[in-house]
Amino acid sequence: MKNQHKLNRLMTSMLLAGSLGATFGTYAQQSSETSEAAAKDVEVIEVKGFRGSLSRALFEKRQTVNNKETIMSEDVGKFPDLNLTESLQRVTGVAISREGGEGRQVTLRGLSPSYTRTTLNGMEVPGSSDGTDSGGGINTGRGFDFNIFASELFNRIDIQKAPTASMEEGGIAGTVDLYSAKPFDKPGLQVVASGQGGYNDVTGEVDPRLAFMISNTFADDTVGVLFSLAQSDRTVRQEGFGTVRWTTPELNGRGAYVENPDLVVNGATPANSNCQIDGATVSPVNCLWTPRLPRPDFFGNEQDRLGFTGSIQWRPTDDLELTFDTLHSTLDNNRTMYNFFEQFRNTFQNITPISVTVADNGKQVLAGTFDGMNSRIESRQQISTTEFSQFVLSGKYMISDQLVLDAMVGNAKSDARSEQYRYNMTSIDSHRFSFDFSNNPNAPVTTYGYDVNNPSNYNLTDGRLRAGDTVRDNTTAKLDLTYELEDMTIKTGLALNDREVNYYESEIKDFPDQASATGFATDFPYSDFGTGFDGTLNSFIVADFGAIQSQLLDTMNGGNGIEWSVRIGSSWVVQEETTALYLEANKEFYLGDMVLRANAGGRYVDTTTTSTGYLPIAGNVDTVKISSSYDNFLPALNLALDATDDIVLRFGASKSMTRPSLNSLNPGNPSFDYINGTVSSGNPNLEAMVSTNLDLGFEWYFAEESLVAVNFFDKEIDNEIERENETKLVDAAYYPFINADDQYEPGISENPFENPFDHSIPLNQATKAVSGFEAVYQQPLSFLPAPFNGLGILANYTFVEPELNEQGEGITGLSENSYNFTLYYEQENYGGRISMNKRDDYITDFSGSNGNVEHGTTGPTHVDVSAFYNLNENLTFTLEVINLTDEHERLYTTGDGTLNLMREYNHTGTTIFFGARYTM
Repeated sequence: MKNQHKLNRLMTSMLLAGSLGATFGTYAQQSSETSEAAAKDVEVIEVKGFRGSLSRALFEKRQTVNNKETIMSEDVGKFPDLNLTESLQRVTGVAISREGGEGRQVTLRGLSPSYTRTTLNGMEVPGSSDGTDSGGGINTGRGFDFNIFASELFNRIDIQKAPTASMEEGGIAGTVDLYSAKPFDKPGLQVVASGQGGYNDVTGEVDPRLAFMISNTFADDTVGVLFSLAQSDRTVRQEGFGTVRWTTPELNGRGAYVENPDLVVNGATPANSNCQIDGATVSPVNCLWTPRLPRPDFFGNEQDRLGFTGSIQWRPTDDLELTFDTLHSTLDNNRTMYNFFEQFRNTFQNITPISVTVADNGKQVLAGTFDGMNSRIESRQQISTTEFSQFVLSGKYMISDQLVLDAMVGNAKSDARSEQYRYNMTSIDSHRFSFDFSNNPNAPVTTYGYDVNNPSNYNLTDGRLRAGDTVRDNTTAKLDLTYELEDMTIKTGLALNDREVNYYESEIKDFPDQASATGFATDFPYSDFGTGFDGTLNSFIVADFGAIQSQLLDTMNGGNGIEWSVRIGSSWVVQEETTALYLEANKEFYLGDMVLRANAGGRYVDTTTTSTGYLPIAGNVDTVKISSSYDNFLPALNLALDATDDIVLRFGASKSMTRPSLNSLNPGNPSFDYINGTVSSGNPNLEAMVSTNLDLGFEWYFAEESLVAVNFFDKEIDNEIERENETKLVDAAYYPFINADDQYEPGISENPFENPFDHSIPLNQATKAVSGFEAVYQQPLSFLPAPFNGLGILANYTFVEPELNEQGEGITGLSENSYNFTLYYEQENYGGRISMNKRDDYITDFSGSNGNVEHGTTGPTHVDVSAFYNLNENLTFTLEVINLTDEHERLYTTGDGTLNLMREYNHTGTTIFFGARYTM
């Protein structure tokens, strides 16, 4: 059935592409003949700036056989956007996720970031950073964090949507290839310096952004050296309101509200008139959805990003070229988080509802007043740093006119550490609390029945002081041979990879709780907190980190201060070694006036993983090390038919793979239930997910620098990983842990040495499918009369449809529709553009907690502006406006599956950069 479904979609795609080809074929042929005749009398003018980068990218796209998109720098050291993901989002099929107002990861063709492989200068790149908003957390998965790098360090990005056999495996969605600048890219002396100041209307701060590059070639352009540097500061204040999901007393499972015969119920009639808890009928308000932890939120970040690249190239003969590239980057972030929440969570049985207004849907509390509430102020300080370094040595040697050898060896390392100091100040006495979402479903009016800014009303407890470290180390070696025959090119090669991820946690134990927060609290650090929320956000006191440090932490351990101890059970190491061989052929076939360009081949790859976990046993640590291996064969066929001088038809059929997230291979820290015979753990025996891919494209280059294109794609993924239950014998590696576990009682417990246990583990047993199409229109409107002939348009649309599983669930992170539109205007000395990016709502979790069926994110609409003015050929003034409309971020839950209940709603404001750029 699935294969038939896929065949139907493919046939529909082929028919549509054929219809398009027939429709435009005649016109395109006439257009081509007219263009050729006119070209003889037209002076060739070099196109620069944003339009020039689009033109060069379009040329690259047309020449390739597989489906590929390219983003080019506008000039040396001048990428089109301040953030790499904000350039990527203009590519068809790409959607981005932002954190703290800045792009962090990319979603390609509806699949999550872990399905996209990222390379830098030819080798897979590891990269983890800490979160900057309510998402939080160090990235320990395969998805790459693009915010580690400044865009000024790069001059090109390729987005490979259809694989070839010579392309390294790892990205089912596709591969993003990053390239830093090299001296042979533009021979001679090149010097570029730029400086910008960015003003944000929420922080009121001006942040600097600086970049410098110098490059030169010597000895008749046979030796080249390049150095570039980029530094930026960024201050972020993300402010808003949150609920940390919604729930009901019925779903919470701790009992009903305190019964109140005088309860006033307004609004709609509750939908569930037969509300029951533990078999007893209770008031219908106990089945109404209520915010668990309604709270004003604040996330503040002070970031410092520094990066530099170096490149040395040497061409000792016409046949040999050697290149050494290095890139180093650091991202430091000092993050403060404050929230002040009332606690419905797990305390409904202590709360008395006084009045409740039911929303029109009959399922939700729109407004209410409650007695018996307790509040808590949570303050966190998070100090994070990410250090990245890469060294790559590559060479190209023409052994003969027909045989070319390419070789590369490189190492990349990423070290991310995050220290978190979290303190809770909980109200000592219960009180009255009211909220009202009537005027704003995202930010309620709140009132409190006590002085929220008096420290004596709170204690100071539950100091959670933890740190997480993620160290990634990748070593790659590749060898490629290209043999040019008279009518065919054959390519073969070998690739070796050794990747290791080392994750460990540490903590500071025995925080000294305080009966009163007096002396350890301070006023909210910003007097203008909540600007833009019409006064619905109330400021509150917060923990005084300095006072806690000097009076409590520094006095711990007999006055010696804090000591970090490793949480060994939460630590793990995974090593992954791969060996790949491939064979690929490229050939052109001449079919009358048409040319068929063909690429075909296969890639064999062997993967061996060694997963190490740690088991605390009676004060000691036992190491669990489990190895696993698997292999895959990945064929690929790509065809590009130059039907006319202006029309290209593309077809691709391939298999691709994505390996499991390394953190899911952790064999340590199992959770055993010996009475019921169950165990929950990671799974070091996971194998790669494999996708069967079909691509079909129609491209019409109807004018210079212009394109209308439609691409259809279909992916069916086997071996998809989901957490499931599997009954099997317990791995012998766990036997020492079981023997030392006090919970295991021989003769009473199930025998884990002989009897199968039910394992809750991630397994390769699911399938998923996704299909869709991409449409793009690009054209400079140079045919318009002056001064409008400087206008140009870049627009695209992507539709993605997942195949639902038996539970009716699709794919997390997938927006069915996404749009991009850019209108630009450029003349020789000035120009500008405005870009709009929009995506649909998307689900982030199909197994929501606290009774919620799903968690989701409201699809944002982002508008950015860029402009420049060339004072002379060396000096340019620039303007960048990020998030022009101050788009708010909104997370939600679906409650019983039919609702849209705000989970987080906040904003970071609009940022305006003014700057100058000097070149020589």
